[in-house]
Formats: sequence, C-alpha cells, structure tokens
Amino acid sequence: MWCKIRQLFSYLFLMGALLIFLLLDLGTFNTLPAAATIQTIEEAPNQILYQARHKVQDDKGNTWQVVLFKRVTTDNLSSINLRLVGFPGTTNFAHPQPLKITTRTGSIFNAQDTFAEQAPADNVGQYDVQDILNKLPASASISITVAMKNNQLVVLKIPPEVILEWQIVANDSSPI
Repeated sequence: MWCKIRQLFSYLFLMGALLIFLLLDLGTFNTLPAAATIQTIEEAPNQILYQARHKVQDDKGNTWQVVLFKRVTTDNLSSINLRLVGFPGTTNFAHPQPLKITTRTGSIFNAQDTFAEQAPADNVGQYDVQDILNKLPASASISITVAMKNNQLVVLKIPPEVILEWQIVANDSSPI
C-alpha cells in the first residue's frame, strides 16, 4: 500500500515539475519590461514640463538617455525638444549640427540644434523636434543620427512604442 502511495506522490511531483518547466519555457512567468511613463512636473507657477525618458543603445552598443520634453506656459506657448545624453568622456557632440531622423520608408527630417551656442556639457545634445514629431510613423522604428566632434556619426534606433509616447506628449493639450 505504501508503495502505491509513494508511486502516486512521485508521479504527481514529476508532473508538477514538468508543468513548471513547461510554463517557464513558454515564458508564462516572464515579466514584461517596464514601460516608461510620461512625467508631469510643475517647474514654476504657470509652467508645466511633460517628459518621456528612455534608455537606448547606439550602433556601437553604448547606452544613451533619450528625453523628449515639452514646456507649456499659461500663454499656451510651448516648445518640444529631444535631449540626447551620452556617457561623459566618451561622447562629444559636434555643435551646431542638426539631428538627422530617418524613417523606414526613407523620409529624412532634420532637427535644429538648440545648443548651437552653448551646451551644458560635451556629452549633451538638444534638438527642436516640434514640427517633426507628428510626421513620424508610430508603427515603425526610426533612426536618429548625430555627429560627434571626432567626425564620427552615432546612430540610435528608436522603437515605435517610444515614438508613440513622444507623440502623446506632443499632442497633449492639458491646460495648466
């Protein structure tokens, strides 16, 4: 009798282990990466900052912080900029150079360098993308190309979910 009970428990244990292995293999217990959220910050009375932050790797494997932000005042004056921050000491932006945005269909857009006169640091670039964002496809990735002082070009691939989030920030007309 004890032998049959022992066989039953062994069988149940084996089936349970196989089930857990199968579920892990299928990715049932895997968690999705955290989605970035759109942050809203009151910078000053009558001035709100909306921003979306992401980390993206370039074509050489270096990690960049990519921040799209929109400043809105009570006068409904707004600016939409894309700030790129590379690792200090390894990134040295060539100012003033435009940011080149290329879509999968081959459309090319150039964003003006807003740090043409004075950048806060060598590893920071900022570009005016206000007139470009709504022209970008939200269903396909884009490539961003920036020029460095060593005559190198850095290419960042931006996935469609990031572009969609940027367009949400750009089109949000929440009052202050």
